[in-house]
Amino acid sequence: MFGYVKIDEPELKVKDWKKYKAYYCGLCRTLKERHGSLGQMTLTYDMTFAVILLTSLYESETKLSAYRCKVHPVRKQNVLQNEITEYAADMNVLLAYYHMKDDWEDERKAGGFAGVHVLKGKAEKIAFLYPRQSRAVEKELSELSACEKNGCTDIDRTAGCFGRLMSELLVYREDMWEERLRKMAFFLGKFIYIMDAYDDLEKDLKTGSYNPLKELSQNEGYETKCREMLCMMIAECTASFETLPCLLDVDILRNILYDGMWSRYRKIQEQKKKSEEGKHDEKPL
Repeated sequence: MFGYVKIDEPELKVKDWKKYKAYYCGLCRTLKERHGSLGQMTLTYDMTFAVILLTSLYESETKLSAYRCKVHPVRKQNVLQNEITEYAADMNVLLAYYHMKDDWEDERKAGGFAGVHVLKGKAEKIAFLYPRQSRAVEKELSELSACEKNGCTDIDRTAGCFGRLMSELLVYREDMWEERLRKMAFFLGKFIYIMDAYDDLEKDLKTGSYNPLKELSQNEGYETKCREMLCMMIAECTASFETLPCLLDVDILRNILYDGMWSRYRKIQEQKKKSEEGKHDEKPL
């Protein structure tokens, strides 16, 4: 469900791209330092966005360094790390743990069992440090799982679970910015969930897997309705974002929210267009 909150690289200035990459590598490095190689495997673009957003909001003191790694063994990569990076790394692992736990309990996936076994100790330590976030992740994923088991077709209800989950994760401190962050993150989470369901619909229809958009997809105007929902979610999200005093790296943040978030949607539309053109070309004369 993650991976939609990413940059639109062609629209980003070179200096901003390099800085984004340094934040990404910083999160990767912090995951390894705090949670080992397995922790690195939980790395997501979504938490990189959280690092940049919260660093900008709280103007956290950030350390620049350079490291080699397995992915970049020859040339050292710039790395940006701070207290926000540590928080995001912990949230990354916490999400991965509960996601794998859900996979094991619901579908008995071997990968889920292995992940739960390895990450359980780490997740328990994180839950002790961040009880509010841990309770929210467990509660909302549990409710989402129940909706899926019952075949819920109320996309607003299911997306709301993920929205509330994200609203807890992005609230780093319960302070004067809490309300605005919650609102922004709530609609960000709903966008992610709806986009994921839209992305997976064709595959889920073939496999018979759960997808809250199945019923809606049978109705005329499905594509228009999905776009309207996505536009509404991102409009509410960005409206709240613009009320936050984020000046540092604001161009990167706006690139993600206004362009990058739509990159997967644009690719889906291109694929559908090519598919339709292919069908048209195959028609006999």
